[in-house]
Amino acid sequence: MFTGLIQSIGQLQHLNPYQLKISCKTAQDPILQGIALGDSIAVDGVCLTVEKILIQGFIATASPETLAKSTLGKVSENGPVNLEPSLRVGSKIGGHFVTGHVDGRGELEGTERTANAWEIRFKNIAPEVARYIVNKGSIAVNGISLTVAECSSAGDWFSTAVIPVTYAETNLQYLQPGDSVNLEGDMLGKYVEKFSRGKTSPDRLETATTSELDLSMAFLAEHGYTS
Repeated sequence: MFTGLIQSIGQLQHLNPYQLKISCKTAQDPILQGIALGDSIAVDGVCLTVEKILIQGFIATASPETLAKSTLGKVSENGPVNLEPSLRVGSKIGGHFVTGHVDGRGELEGTERTANAWEIRFKNIAPEVARYIVNKGSIAVNGISLTVAECSSAGDWFSTAVIPVTYAETNLQYLQPGDSVNLEGDMLGKYVEKFSRGKTSPDRLETATTSELDLSMAFLAEHGYTS
């Protein structure tokens, strides 16, 4: 489990089709402090397991499905990747709960600097994640916990406002229009979908009636919801 608060930027190298080497700037990098074999580290939002510890980094293996679902197999040699260690008991939760299981990819459409933020827009969102994108909801982009500022009703595009410190300390600063990013929808949305849809398929959720979803105001009130 992660929170989407990136601690450092590493460099990714492909040792072979499935084995990845992640290098940090120095041996004192925060991500390497207390690292142990078997630890989980989110690399651009993908949960990987530390298999070998190096003086200035670590080695991990990505499965074929992970490479197909994420951007890890397409990161250029020594390309920048966001790094976050797994959440420890008692740690502060400043972002939102992120599992490190990427739902799909999106594409950077453009970045615009404003007086106090960077406005970033993404498009061509994979259907697997598009249905979890809601206005003012949470989403992880390359492992970064962000808030959706605007989005289409279908979730096939969305924008977000990124504060300067987040932009400067993550690989968002290196993205160019057309670059792919890893996306993970808010896990709360996934559970709501699971519990509310009943026999309704995910692709019919937007047009399903209340009776089809077995969801009513009486049901919500019974379970603690107040309007």
